[in-house]
Amino acid sequence: MANRSQRYRITVTPVEADGLPCTSRCTIEFEHHCHDDWMRVLENVQRLRGFTGDERAALVVGAKLLSGLMADHRKDQDDLFAPLRPHVDAFLDDLKQRASG
Repeated sequence: MANRSQRYRITVTPVEADGLPCTSRCTIEFEHHCHDDWMRVLENVQRLRGFTGDERAALVVGAKLLSGLMADHRKDQDDLFAPLRPHVDAFLDDLKQRASG
């Protein structure tokens, strides 16, 4: 893996409909390394209209996770992401333009 300056711990916990704590397998937790400051990226997408705050956060985290995995595996002999690469790159470029303008 490339030298990355930021390290994130991602935790996904279901919200129970009745408000009670979860009683079985309740949390997915993992670490992800990235060269971007996700907090700064999230601040930049505040200009993005039509999304709630939660949706903006999900968009940033999802995009950064996917693009990070794609970057880490771009030289794999059997690159799973190869068919997606041009589309994801175009999407991320468009997202950056919309967030900055």
